[in-house]
Amino acid sequence: MKIPRKPAKKARIEIIPMIDTMFFLLVFFMLATLTMTNQYTLPVNLPHAAGVQDKPQQVFTLTVTRDGRVFCDRDEAGSAAEAVRWLVGRSQNDKQISVIINADSSVEHGRVVELMDGIRRNGIHRIAIAVNPAGKDMAAR
Repeated sequence: MKIPRKPAKKARIEIIPMIDTMFFLLVFFMLATLTMTNQYTLPVNLPHAAGVQDKPQQVFTLTVTRDGRVFCDRDEAGSAAEAVRWLVGRSQNDKQISVIINADSSVEHGRVVELMDGIRRNGIHRIAIAVNPAGKDMAAR
């Protein structure tokens, strides 16, 4: 007599436990590599001060084009004196603002000096002149 057998189950690969295991290994190695990094800082407990400036520093841009026109943050000003008045009005008596002057390379030196002098006479001393890094040409952009 033949004994009836149950049909053999097909072998299956359970993917869910494999995903859990791979996730666990990923997290383990991520945490292990974080502890192996060298931190090049010195532990310092900084003191507290009440006079610290919390607001971000304002940066204004003055542009002098090839034909001598002056722009204040993309708004045209008639002259350097008007640009300085615009700048003083926008600074709200904050003399710690920064000004970047974008002057075309063909602009007369005197125009830029006139603009810088007007800014300094109004108490703003953080002035920078924008330049291109050596070897970079604006025509290539």
